[in-house]
Amino acid sequence: MAAGATAGTWVLVLSLWGAVVGGQNITARIGEPLVLNCKGAPKKPPQQLEWKLNTGRTEAWKILSPQGSPWDSVARVLPNGSLLLPAIGIQDEGTFRCRATNRHGKETKSNYRVRVYQIPGKPEILDPASELMAGVPNKVGTCVSEGSYPEGTLSWHLDGKPLIPDGKEPVPLEEVRLVVEPEGGAVVRGGTVTLTCEAPAQPPPQIHWVKDGMPLPLPPSPILLLPEVGPQDQGTYSCVATHPSHGSQESPAVSISITETGEEGPTTGSVGGSGLGTLALVLGILGGLGITALLIGIIMWRRRRRQGEERKAPENQEEEEERAELNQSEEPEAAESGTGGS
Repeated sequence: MAAGATAGTWVLVLSLWGAVVGGQNITARIGEPLVLNCKGAPKKPPQQLEWKLNTGRTEAWKILSPQGSPWDSVARVLPNGSLLLPAIGIQDEGTFRCRATNRHGKETKSNYRVRVYQIPGKPEILDPASELMAGVPNKVGTCVSEGSYPEGTLSWHLDGKPLIPDGKEPVPLEEVRLVVEPEGGAVVRGGTVTLTCEAPAQPPPQIHWVKDGMPLPLPPSPILLLPEVGPQDQGTYSCVATHPSHGSQESPAVSISITETGEEGPTTGSVGGSGLGTLALVLGILGGLGITALLIGIIMWRRRRRQGEERKAPENQEEEEERAELNQSEEPEAAESGTGGS
């Protein structure tokens, strides 16, 4: 098998490492010519410029100039100051820099990071199985694709649908559901709101978040935490689950509102309920506590009064008994004095 070949099992589709040309990053196909411009270089000789290369062909920086000879037919400076690589290869990956000085002495620098790629050959299955038995693990075959650089990624499809590494078909997205805590979406200013996106599927989808119809610049995550919420956090939220095989699905939106009580009276958002209702609830609780305290006071007063009457009753009874004894003692005395007088 040639160098750079990719082999795998249960693999039918090969995806190539993406080629990107943006800014100073250059991606070129192996075997094709590549021209790098030297910014600020005079369009006509004489030119004051210098190219420096640090690639797989050099142990250190290699210097090329318009006055120098071509470097082993690998690269040469063109009359307009650009650098030409007639047939770029893997060893030409690296850094290229040009420094040019115009006739007025102004210096301009150019920097390039060069990568190369090679399109892979058509995938094919080697040693395919002649028959498969249900319930018994079997090797379908070995898929290979030669000539790719850098090494690509192999994946298998069954009836047009991709397979995940365990050999099973992906589980499609069910209904995406958004759960908010606290329930209802109303939270006191400075509190915390937790949004959880439930999107059962295999492989797990990527979850992105949307507020008021605009995507939030956040990394994918099934949980969105809003700590110390303020008025800027109010609005409608939804989550979007993106599955590699079943596309994207958005959850129903939920509203988050901030409830706060200020000097001018309570104000609430659209989902937090009525501020008047909250005030009525507080007043009801305070009124209930006041009535309870009054009833307890009446009961205690009546109990103390009863205890006082019970203490007074024995005292009155003792006074009556003393009076009765005095009367009894006075009666015999009166009788004796009456007899003596007769």
